[in-house]
Amino acid sequence: MAIYLTKESKVLVQGMTGSEGMKHTRRMLAAGTNVVGGVNPRKAGRTVDFDVPQCLKGLGGAPMAVPVFGTVADGMRATGADVTVVFVPPAFAKAAVVEAADAGIGLAVVITEGIPVHDSVAFTTYAREKGTRVVGPNCPGLITPGQSNAGIIPADITKPGGIGLVSKSGTLTYQLMYELRDIGFSTCVGIGGDPVVGTTHIDCLAAFQDDPDTELIVLIGEIGGDAEERAAAYVREHVTKPVVGYIAGFTAPEGKTMGHAGAIVSGSSGTAQAKKQALEAAGVSVGSTPTETAKLVLARLEELLGEQRQ
Repeated sequence: MAIYLTKESKVLVQGMTGSEGMKHTRRMLAAGTNVVGGVNPRKAGRTVDFDVPQCLKGLGGAPMAVPVFGTVADGMRATGADVTVVFVPPAFAKAAVVEAADAGIGLAVVITEGIPVHDSVAFTTYAREKGTRVVGPNCPGLITPGQSNAGIIPADITKPGGIGLVSKSGTLTYQLMYELRDIGFSTCVGIGGDPVVGTTHIDCLAAFQDDPDTELIVLIGEIGGDAEERAAAYVREHVTKPVVGYIAGFTAPEGKTMGHAGAIVSGSSGTAQAKKQALEAAGVSVGSTPTETAKLVLARLEELLGEQRQ
């Protein structure tokens, strides 16, 4: 099982013919993602050939021809796509997400960074009203190891398993995936660190709680804002599975803007320590480093195994 993304997902790539889109489409195909088309109104009707390593895709080394559509709606009609990954420049991101939402796509993964906050507010609100889930913006995307990869997360640093991961930080997503590679993950979701995101920690906590094959949840947060405190309150009331957390920024100086989230710490509000205390009060084990966090995960899994044996 997984959340949001499975081997059945059919993926479009908005901006596939650009340099970043081409590079990461190739990587997604190599990971086994069912990329069914790209979207570029100026190149509609063409196909793009991708050389995908035989050992990963099992297609005899033959290039994969991916069609390009003029609109998301055209791509959905032709392929049945239900996911789009957005690799367009910041100035065009709002229009790209609105187009996808108007077409009725189920999931829009917005990789683009540097999107103006007012645009993010507008398109996340619009997509929500249309029934489209947005992951991002300014995120690495999400991966269900062994099934599908929508975004830029490396596919070869982990394997399928029972850990669900939700993270603000792309880099820490990769690090925890690698640290726990021998255990494996159900789904890893990089929600992005911008002030406004379409999918929150709470959304992922709820989905992992309902996923029968997710045994333990890892939550990675960052200084600034109160998203982690709100997640802690949700864990206390609604999550019965073990949760292990990590907050980036324990050494951050007070009162200084920093990081891609533009996090501002003032007094105790938004500090890593305050978030750690809120999570621990909700029963979450919180590590002081990523490596310690991984060790806490292993310890909690051992406890689960012991409980199952009793």
